[in-house]
Amino acid sequence: MIRNTIAALFAVALTSAACLAQASQPAIVEDFKPSTLNQPGQEYPQVNSQGYARFRIKAPLADSVRVSLGLGGRGGTILTKGEDGFWTGTTAGPMDEGFHYYNVTIDGGKFNDPGAKNYYGSVRWESGIEIPAHDQDFYALKDVPHGNVQQILFPSKSTGTPRRAFVYTPPGYEKEKSKKYPVLYLQHGWGEDETAWSNQGHANLILDNLIAEGKTKPFLIVMTYGMTNEVKFGKIREFKIDPFQTVLVDELIPYVDANFRTLTNRDNRAMAGLSMGGMETKMITLNKPDVFGYYGLLSGGVYAPEDLNGKAKPKLVFISCGSKERPDGVKKSATDLKAAGYNAVSYVSENTAHEFLTWRRSLHELAPLLFK
Repeated sequence: MIRNTIAALFAVALTSAACLAQASQPAIVEDFKPSTLNQPGQEYPQVNSQGYARFRIKAPLADSVRVSLGLGGRGGTILTKGEDGFWTGTTAGPMDEGFHYYNVTIDGGKFNDPGAKNYYGSVRWESGIEIPAHDQDFYALKDVPHGNVQQILFPSKSTGTPRRAFVYTPPGYEKEKSKKYPVLYLQHGWGEDETAWSNQGHANLILDNLIAEGKTKPFLIVMTYGMTNEVKFGKIREFKIDPFQTVLVDELIPYVDANFRTLTNRDNRAMAGLSMGGMETKMITLNKPDVFGYYGLLSGGVYAPEDLNGKAKPKLVFISCGSKERPDGVKKSATDLKAAGYNAVSYVSENTAHEFLTWRRSLHELAPLLFK
């Protein structure tokens, strides 16, 4: 009798919890629109005003279809098959604002969504979806003077191969033939490549808008492959910086200085990176403090005063992350560095995690502080 009573109470508790969960989840507003990152003419995936995403995949012979969102495709939204052979499903809750990678698993095989554009992440080309951000104006394409992003191929004796980089030149660079500019070397994260900061990050649009508003000094941005993907995820500690440091410092920087109008001293050269690119930035700036005068770690660790002690003093140390990451560590690092006499700035992106809106916002905060 007691056992039956306990079982009944347990069942009631589970039912009550489920009802409360359903009650706490707001009703989904049916104002879905195609994602801004869809292939031309494609209606799905769609996003609504609350930040939910809805997917529709044609797979008439499939037994199961799931959409996995985020770097590496964590989690999953189960799609339901309709009589027309299309599988449809909506995320369980609103997504964070900004850009997200995702892929589709059909009967155990991993594929990209044919309705969405692809972006290089997770060491492969992945589908992308954009949840409109309330502050997206700072990286919007506006009617302002625009710079150029051009591909360059530079020789690398250390690797025995030609290598690629993308260079952003600010508005007016082509016309002002005698003016020289500072340079920011900006690194991507693990699983990504040199296309990430301009494609996913909108670095060029962020700079165009800041320059048009008179909020930042014009400078070049150089984005190259960080040789990060040879190390598997979860074994980042095994990564050796030496090969990339040689490519960057001994090969790419001299090539850029020889082929672009740059200011070539450390006070006019910065290095920053997101995630693993931040780890690369920390390693290289500590190894080569005479090369870079400005440091930026974007969700990429922190500096301690003892890291910098005895080295050429940086003009600026910028450290950032999302509020859903480890903001206390970022704030403490800046506080400790300031107490030790360094020009340190921390920034925390509200309501974001380890994702591109965090890094877009971080670049937007960092750029006006550079080359003062």
